[in-house]
Amino acid sequence: MNTEEKRFNQEEEDEEENGRGREAWERTYADERSWESLQEDESGLLRPIDNKTLSHAQYRRRLRTATAARIQKGLIRYLYIIIDFSRAAAEMDYKPSRMVVVARQVEAYIREFFDQNPLSQIGLVILKDGVAHCLTDLGGSPEAHIKALMGKLGTSGDASLQNGLDLVCDLLNQIPSYGHREALILYSALSTCDPGDILETIQKCKASKIRCSVIGLSAELYICKHLCQETGGMYFVALDEPHLKELVLEHAPPPPAIAEFAVANLIKMGFPQRTAEGVISICSCHKEAKVGGGYTCPRCKARICELPTECCICGLTLVSSPHLARSYHHLFPIRPFDDVSPSALKDFHKLPKNCFGCQLSLLNPGNLPGPQVACPNCKQHFCLDCDIYIHESLHNCPGCESLRNSKTISDMEE
Repeated sequence: MNTEEKRFNQEEEDEEENGRGREAWERTYADERSWESLQEDESGLLRPIDNKTLSHAQYRRRLRTATAARIQKGLIRYLYIIIDFSRAAAEMDYKPSRMVVVARQVEAYIREFFDQNPLSQIGLVILKDGVAHCLTDLGGSPEAHIKALMGKLGTSGDASLQNGLDLVCDLLNQIPSYGHREALILYSALSTCDPGDILETIQKCKASKIRCSVIGLSAELYICKHLCQETGGMYFVALDEPHLKELVLEHAPPPPAIAEFAVANLIKMGFPQRTAEGVISICSCHKEAKVGGGYTCPRCKARICELPTECCICGLTLVSSPHLARSYHHLFPIRPFDDVSPSALKDFHKLPKNCFGCQLSLLNPGNLPGPQVACPNCKQHFCLDCDIYIHESLHNCPGCESLRNSKTISDMEE
């Protein structure tokens, strides 16, 4: 009996440790938290949350805020991402852990950053064991940054915000005067282990015109809020993984330019030619011989692997014409589309039945008009997905472009 009682008590203890006394089906629903995806309608019934409509509403608010005023933006950005990989990043309130979720969001952010800012550069800094490590230098290769980040995943020690700011400040002081200096901090810890006065470091960042923004994963910290207020950055605390993704991607478009950098500057750039395939040459950035591909600097004839970058030999900024074209839309963004008002929907038989962009139906089941927007210039109607695609990726209205092309053809015929 003693052996059976011990085995029974051991099984109860294991069950309490693994599931805290819950059944397997209870643990599944507790982990997924499926009740958070329900909301109550006007009649008191529960229905799933329309995440598509919610995300579009958030996008519309950001778009109107960004285009409310014509402001000058910095197109050539030098950004360091400071990632907290201290022991606090090993917490599992984000599944599977904060470290994995942050690395996943940084990867998506790097790709989106270079898509919207092809003339800019990024560097990575990691905080762990009370010191700051420069993982990658400033560069324009997203794959190089992502590969370096994924190869150094690991948490240990405490985070030192002051050491990270000191390192980034020293690195950004070396960039040209026309570059816009920024730091994006993803901070998991609830404290900072600093060797000196962090307030002096914040003033040094402010004097160096470094715009520091912080996204917290735990709770609001006074020192992080003070840092953002002094340097003109933004400070938010993420509620969950989707909210974290939204906060991170908000830093992809270029921010307003600092007044001291808003003056006009002439920047000397080179447009290199692509080398012939099969030609063996020494790569100046990797210091090794490579066959085919790459580009040739128009000033010193050195070989470089990818664009945009700075020539390692003569220091000339090297870009391609598509990079300049992709940066143009930040100067003259498309006007936000107008929501089709409910009064207009009463005469839905006069409205177009299909989206002008994707040609899909704008009607809900029952032939009732669904949510749609209209271009204020050409008056064409678009669905919500096309609205996001046009403003975030295409940067040209298909309706306005078709009118422009038709006018050009008619002028040629006349």
